[in-house]
Amino acid sequence: MLELKDFMPINFLKKEKFTGSFKGMRFRMEKFEGENEETALAVTAWPEPYGFDATPQEEKERKLFSFDADGIAQGVDWLNEQYKTQEERWKRADGGWR
Repeated sequence: MLELKDFMPINFLKKEKFTGSFKGMRFRMEKFEGENEETALAVTAWPEPYGFDATPQEEKERKLFSFDADGIAQGVDWLNEQYKTQEERWKRADGGWR
């Protein structure tokens, strides 16, 4: 499973997006500015093989968290939950390469 220690800290996410993959599931964490100028952490998951921009929106799942260290931890937990609950989807996307 994904571990918090493998993710970038909030100071990194203030300026850059963080992307990765895990057994057929790709993911991205990024700073998100809402309509009310509220800042949140957007976490998105989608199946391999394509990157974020090349993947249709309907294949992506996104959730917002607080833009702080707790939000990152909750985002990692959410990604692990997505992997567990949709494991067959990610395995199909992985194509048996791992």
